[in-house]
Amino acid sequence: MPGIDLSTNLLGAKLENPTVLASGILGTTGALMASVANEGGAGAITSKSASIKPRGGHPNPIVVDAIAEGGWMLNAVGLSNPGVEEKVEEIAHYRKLCGKPMIASVFASTAKEFGECAALIARAKPDAIELDESCPNVEGEFGALFCLNERDAAKAVEEARNSVPKSIPVFAKLSPSAPDIASIAAACVEAGADGITAVNTAGPGMAIDISRARPILANKAGGISGPALKPLAVRCVYDIYGKLEGKVPIIGTGGVANGADAIEMMMAGASAVGIGTAAYTRGMNVFREVCREMEELMEKNGYSKARELVGMAHG
Repeated sequence: MPGIDLSTNLLGAKLENPTVLASGILGTTGALMASVANEGGAGAITSKSASIKPRGGHPNPIVVDAIAEGGWMLNAVGLSNPGVEEKVEEIAHYRKLCGKPMIASVFASTAKEFGECAALIARAKPDAIELDESCPNVEGEFGALFCLNERDAAKAVEEARNSVPKSIPVFAKLSPSAPDIASIAAACVEAGADGITAVNTAGPGMAIDISRARPILANKAGGISGPALKPLAVRCVYDIYGKLEGKVPIIGTGGVANGADAIEMMMAGASAVGIGTAAYTRGMNVFREVCREMEELMEKNGYSKARELVGMAHG
């Protein structure tokens, strides 16, 4: 729409619009990721999280789709992936097909592994590396998630930051389950994180098949996503932006399904907006549609630049 500028910047990576494919949805092969960017209209892509070694994930069923009935979805994919070596090849293939920014996501079971995996994925020269800290730290007591306490979250960031070139920004992806997500985000930034992705799925939650009197998911419990997650995600982004005083960019992710959701997330403090479940419910073109809806709402409300929306709700 003439007169509306949706462009934004993530630590040197220029995005033509603030929509970002969230990790885990469509971020598998180089060709598919390129299609989401080129045809779907995403401003940037986050690859599906990779680990050092291949991982099979959980058996089916891995998804419960209750978007129409309740506005939520459960997934227990189990972080299935072919390993970081193959992911490097897929990112290289993406680079041949698309020039839009690429954020490479990794996960690990120890802080040291985060550093090792980040170093391996850095060979693909992504525009940024995202650390999925919502996975269990097997070195920690009871295998608690890295992102649930400042020490573990910061250590994972420190190992990754020390293992990759300074020219590649590192984002820490945090969970809404954290007792004080703003303080954990601050600890990550202190340890070297250049940005924050907020948030991952909530929960875990459960759905029961009443005809069988059994949990539907093979894993029994899974992460909650979809519109039901959005109020939690908006509050997390708001708290993190306030705590960090807007000093680092935030990729606001969780329940964004339309242009109004995206604007709300940016007003809470997000510089860019991750879209995941909506790519499943509205299709790959959701990114282009969200941008069109943003433009219409911005024009209606007298806004001309998306960058000006960031943190507006803080007064």
